[in-house]
Amino acid sequence: MISVLVVDAQPLQRFGFRMLLESTADTKLVGEAENGAEAVRRTTELRPDVVLMDIHMPGADGIETTQRIVAAGGRSRILVLTTFDVDRYALAALRAGAGGFLLKNTRPEELLAGIRAVAAGDAVIAPALTRRLLDEFADRLGDDLCGPVRKDPRLDFLTSREREILVAIGQGLTNGEIAQRFTLSESTVKTHVGRVLAKIGARDRVQAVILAYDLRLTRPADLARPSWRDRGSQPRRSGRLRSA
Repeated sequence: MISVLVVDAQPLQRFGFRMLLESTADTKLVGEAENGAEAVRRTTELRPDVVLMDIHMPGADGIETTQRIVAAGGRSRILVLTTFDVDRYALAALRAGAGGFLLKNTRPEELLAGIRAVAAGDAVIAPALTRRLLDEFADRLGDDLCGPVRKDPRLDFLTSREREILVAIGQGLTNGEIAQRFTLSESTVKTHVGRVLAKIGARDRVQAVILAYDLRLTRPADLARPSWRDRGSQPRRSGRLRSA
């Protein structure tokens, strides 16, 4: 059973989420909040598995609230939801420590799948935003991506193999694809990924991708793999970066 705290400024939105969560066998609504301060307090009290977080709220917005919850060091994972299809919100939410970012027009079954994925430690991004988010991030950095790899003390703690794994994560490769690249078993790759995330202080693979960009370990061309929506034979699904 996945416990969920719903944070949204609109009573009707909270009602809709409540009805959906209460109609599903493996999710349980444990509380609601209508602003950032209440969300932080209730997350501390209730310790939900997942916090459904609105972006626009009175007082502290969803980004600041996410930062405060993550900084408190609890186990709750955060799935940010917004009406606005704006890339900068997604990037800010992921940088703040959110485990996922979906639009409020997401179908109910996709939202439930996102909740389950985030609770399990995966990172979920709305399909329409996945490629644009990476493209926008690359464009914003511009020529800065072409410089030498930046020095960062977190890289000093990585072995040469772990650094290779971080680069592969930054390129969007799955554990299976990493295993093929380096002729390793998937269980070994999973162990390496877990160690990399722990050493660089990343909550999930999305934050590892962002770090790889920041440090110039990954270039835009490295992320040219087709998205799910570009593969005509594949089903529509949320953009998802598998966790360790």
